[in-house]
Amino acid sequence: MEQIASRRRTSTPQDVVLNPLKDKVALITGSCSGIGAAIARELSIRGASVIINYPFAHLEGDAEKAGESLKSDWFAVEADISTADGPAALLAPVEETTAELFEKTMNTNVRGALLVTQAALPHLPKKSEGGGGRIISITSAVGTNPQELQAAYATSNGALATLTRILAKELPPKYGCTVNAVSPGIVKTPQFLHELQRTVPPFLPQVFDSMTPLDDWLGLPEDVAFAVAFLAEERASWINGASINVSGGMFVD
Repeated sequence: MEQIASRRRTSTPQDVVLNPLKDKVALITGSCSGIGAAIARELSIRGASVIINYPFAHLEGDAEKAGESLKSDWFAVEADISTADGPAALLAPVEETTAELFEKTMNTNVRGALLVTQAALPHLPKKSEGGGGRIISITSAVGTNPQELQAAYATSNGALATLTRILAKELPPKYGCTVNAVSPGIVKTPQFLHELQRTVPPFLPQVFDSMTPLDDWLGLPEDVAFAVAFLAEERASWINGASINVSGGMFVD
């Protein structure tokens, strides 16, 4: 019992801290627009310095614009770890899900996440140095609530969710970090609004509305960003291996 008591963290009231992420550096992939840009803004408001990532050279202007809106230090870097296709473009019956589509989707959502994590680890403090790092994956609610026509997209997000749980077991003993996921549902991003006009059948919004217990079936990028910022704070240091569902209840694990 003495051994257990000595290892227990003490419960002490915590005041609200201004700039809780001050002196922290956040690398955010795909952060020149949409959910990534909202995460950059939220972490910046909380004091973090931000590295903005844009995948293609023609998006450098968008990255600069996103950076100029931040409240803290930032710089932008071009690194292509994604695909220009959105989720709707990846929908296909099993018979039409080509090996190329499947491989491309897995490379983007799973391989890309693994490679970024591997590249970031040398820059995380080791547990012996105090730890405190955060790795937060952005998965998708369809990873655990798959629907038809999503053989590639849902499978890749399910794999990313599994990879996140593996990292949550393996990395904290070495790095003193936490590893978690945020799992959005349908979010109002420029890409989604474009696809809504181009590829989404007109009856689907009504279906989405009937599936969502809250008033709005369409989330905002800021909803996802708030969940990420919560996990990034010191007060979330005992949350590890979790996935926060941000879907208005449309998807329930």
